[in-house]
Amino acid sequence: MKRKLIAAIGIAGMMVSIAACGGNDDKSSSNSGADAKELTVWLTVDAQNNWPNLVKAADAAVQKAHPGVKIKHEYYGWPDKNTKLDAVLATDKAPDVVEMGNTEMLSYMVKGAFAPVDASKFTNSSAWLDGLKASVTYDGKTYGVPYYAGGRVANWRSDIAASVGIKKPPTTYTELTADLDKIQKKEGSKFSAWYQPTRDWYAAMSFVYDAGGSIAAESGGQWKGNLSSPESIKGLNEFKTVIDKYMHGDKTKDESDRYIVYGQGKAAMIFGAAWEGASAADPKADKTGGKLKTSLVNFVMPGPSGKNMPVFLGGSDLAIPVKSKAQALAAEWINAFTGPSGQKGLMAKGNLPNNKTDLATLKSDPATAVPATAAESNWFVPMAPGWGQVEKAQVLQTMLQNIGTGKQSVEDAAKAADTAIDKVINTK
Repeated sequence: MKRKLIAAIGIAGMMVSIAACGGNDDKSSSNSGADAKELTVWLTVDAQNNWPNLVKAADAAVQKAHPGVKIKHEYYGWPDKNTKLDAVLATDKAPDVVEMGNTEMLSYMVKGAFAPVDASKFTNSSAWLDGLKASVTYDGKTYGVPYYAGGRVANWRSDIAASVGIKKPPTTYTELTADLDKIQKKEGSKFSAWYQPTRDWYAAMSFVYDAGGSIAAESGGQWKGNLSSPESIKGLNEFKTVIDKYMHGDKTKDESDRYIVYGQGKAAMIFGAAWEGASAADPKADKTGGKLKTSLVNFVMPGPSGKNMPVFLGGSDLAIPVKSKAQALAAEWINAFTGPSGQKGLMAKGNLPNNKTDLATLKSDPATAVPATAAESNWFVPMAPGWGQVEKAQVLQTMLQNIGTGKQSVEDAAKAADTAIDKVINTK
């Protein structure tokens, strides 16, 4: 899954309170609009292009229960979706269901743009993946439903591993580093045994969370940057070790073209989104003479802690704007769309489900066991009121670049990042 998730901006001043719209913080969206005759659903083009049958099935289920209901769909690309949403939320013509990138949810929840929902009314909500559940939860309330997810895995070239006598992927971090040491020694200093872009904060924070640290922590209702804690420093130090030992590419780059570099045959391993290996092996990207097609192998990334490395789960959520006049009907449509049959259809298209129950079925299939197992251990960004105002990519990427290039020590770079985060993380 590859997308550009843009931060929600410009919504302050547009939002009205939930109470002013006929509801309150203690009532879920299912308490209003039960007799609505029309429903407007906004989804991205992913659904339109890749699983339109699932949309039709959800429509049919709602229309069977409510004969005569008209359901209108609008589809948007990721780059322009939020601009259109911000504009319409300032009017009385808000959609009833809207798809959001899970990292986009927070700013809208803080501003009161979405109606709270009763999570218990959605199938398998008690088993939602932890990182996905976090993305729809703010201030103790639920404001959306996880839709689907994409995780991260390790991927390496089995042909290069075999050239140094390694016959199978590692299952522990000790095995991983020992294998990489052998590969690095054989291939030389201009080759990256592990191509790990320095500014890839998703990977770096996996090391932080694996060590028991976090980006920020809450205490007494207040959030503070936590990157300079002993646990976080331990994770960042291990990340720096990886960069120093195995990453011999440009140490000022992010992960946006990692699959392209991998396809050029300049590395033996990457740790990234599950689609990246396949993209590198595509004939358009593979510059190794077709070797990648038969040699690339996904495996669960082991963590230095001895457990599987916790991974960031990207994905989408579905929310109900507070101005919707069909909130109950919207909740029914979401439940039909994200329920068991919907999840089965989404999994068939290569997505991870929103819950642990369905995830278990993927773990039992060798074809999907790796991404499913990797997704069991996951983390998400701080759900602090001001996190959406943090220039998170810039703050974290600057910290990592300074660490990777030696401009600052790990401790000094982490303290600087905490200072930047603390300035706004509690601001609504």
